[in-house]
Amino acid sequence: MVEVEIEPHEEFEGVYWAIFEDGTRKPATENLVPGHQVYGERLVEYDGTEYRVWEPGRSKLAAMIMNGMEHFPFEEGSRVLYLGAAAGTTPSHVSDIIKESGIEYCVEFASRMMQELIPVCEKRPNMVPILGDATKPHEYAEIVDQVDVIYQDIAQPKQAEVVADNAEAFLKPGGIIIVAVKSRSIDVTKEPEEVFKEEERKLEERGFEILEVIDLEPYERDHVGIVAEYQG
Repeated sequence: MVEVEIEPHEEFEGVYWAIFEDGTRKPATENLVPGHQVYGERLVEYDGTEYRVWEPGRSKLAAMIMNGMEHFPFEEGSRVLYLGAAAGTTPSHVSDIIKESGIEYCVEFASRMMQELIPVCEKRPNMVPILGDATKPHEYAEIVDQVDVIYQDIAQPKQAEVVADNAEAFLKPGGIIIVAVKSRSIDVTKEPEEVFKEEERKLEERGFEILEVIDLEPYERDHVGIVAEYQG
């Protein structure tokens, strides 16, 4: 265990600050499965409770929090569709936040990543692993119910279209999307800012109101997080 102090985040339910001896701080979540690590993250105990340090260099959502994110839609009991769950790094922290009363549908396309994701889900009853293609939401429509939040982190050209298609299928009116946009996965010939503006435009055309756009430097290069509300 690492010696740190834990303080609640100023605004975000279920998020904490781990404050280290040198004054640096990183996000943290209360561990839903005490004693268990997902990606080698540090476990810290404070006032009898175990927390997991949320590494912004490993999680784009943690990077958004570090960089001043203002709209955080996750809370205890939230229903979440996570597109691009990979090995479960960020999904596991979302799992901590939504607790046992929430549910997180974790869609992952790569079978190799799914092999790593399944053991994480087996320890966390609120995580449902789905081997599927996020571009084809109809393929998992029988599994996923209506959700409050869609989080998307996929490396492919049609990021706005994919999240919009999934929102039409599963997101409640007024629900929130968070999209981790990697400009180089969309168009390497354009400047990143041009790509980001184009993705915002596409989302607005599909019925979303852009709430904020968060630069992920220095944790991720040529990435932003787009947070938007679905008008339905």
